[in-house]
Parts: sequence; structure tokens; C-alpha cells
Amino acid sequence: MATTGMQLLGLIMAIVGWVCGAIVCTMPLWRVTAFIGNNIVTAQIIWEGLWMTCIVQSTGQIQCKVYDSMLALPSDMQAARGLTVLSIMLCGVALSMGVVGVKCTKCIGVSSLKARVSRISGAAFAVAGFLYLVPVCWTAHSIIRDFYDPHVAAPHKRELGPALYIGWGASSLLLIGGSLLYAGSSPPGMPGSPTFSSGESSPRRAPASQVKGYV
Repeated sequence: MATTGMQLLGLIMAIVGWVCGAIVCTMPLWRVTAFIGNNIVTAQIIWEGLWMTCIVQSTGQIQCKVYDSMLALPSDMQAARGLTVLSIMLCGVALSMGVVGVKCTKCIGVSSLKARVSRISGAAFAVAGFLYLVPVCWTAHSIIRDFYDPHVAAPHKRELGPALYIGWGASSLLLIGGSLLYAGSSPPGMPGSPTFSSGESSPRRAPASQVKGYV
């Protein structure tokens, strides 16, 4: 049977993960300037995101510029753009289905249909979390690979930006929230949490003395 508390907890976690994922998608802090050895430049810091790059001057002035051409970007950044946008759109669809399918709403009168809609919403949130996790891990892998590659010039090396850590948290919230929403939305008649019936609900048997009296 559907568990309202688990459904609401999973839906809230998924919504928080969706909002964090949307913020991370627009943040230009996926890659930041790496300070290595003698190549310490404090005059400016470079931030790179999926949609723009920013230069932070030592005076505090920030200059941002959107990438001129999408086709000129590396393949990993193009894939990250597509997967993050697809994940955010899938979360929007899953949210609308989750609000309709949770037990505390009255949008759908049939309980079995509500449970199925809620389970589909939970699965969609989990898939969105996986889609968001792929570009974040892929970007982190490429940053670490280039950082330890001796053939990459030091000015071109980057470090993990704060957006990646927030992205890992957002994908975790989507995965856990979707799983909770799915687990707490078992349709009626399907085995969910174990239930135990009391002795009063079972049919009463006649005492042995009364049975013997009819023989």
C-alpha cells in the first residue's frame, strides 16, 4: 500500500535536487583556474561553465562571456549540455506526475491509478538523477586527467569547481528521492510493507465444548 510519508519525503528530496541541478546547469563554476608551482597568477581567475566563461579580476570585477559557437566546444561539454538539459526537463515531467500521484492529493480518484502514476514519477526522477550524474562525473574525470597529464600546459590545467560538488549532491537527491517515491507507492494488492492482522479480524471458532455437543 502507498505510504504518504515516504512519498512526500521522496518528492521533497527530488524537488530540492531538481532546483539544485537547474542552478548548477547555469553556474560558470564547473572548471576553475589551477594554481600549480610557479604559475601562480593572482591578477585574474578563470571560471568555466557549460554556457559561459568568466574572468575574475583581483579588483573584484567579473567579466563573463557566452561561448560563441556550440559546435566549437569539446564533445564532453556538448554531451554535458544535452544530458543536463534533458535531466531538468525530465524532472519537470516527473514533478507534475508526482504531485498528481501522491496519496494526499485528490486529482485522481482511483487509488491504483494514483499509485502507478506515482511509481512512474519516482522512476523518472531516478533516471533524471542518473542522467545528471553522468556529465558531472565525466567532467570531473576530464579535469583530473588533464591536471595530471604532463603534456598539458600548466596555464590550461583546471581544478574541480564548486558546481561539480553541488551537482553530485543534486544527482544523489534525485536518485534517493525517486527511489523513496517509487518504494512508497505500491499499488493496492501488491506486496509492500508487511502487515499483520490481529486475532479479532479472523473468524472466531466455536469452543471445543460446543462442537462436541453437536456430535
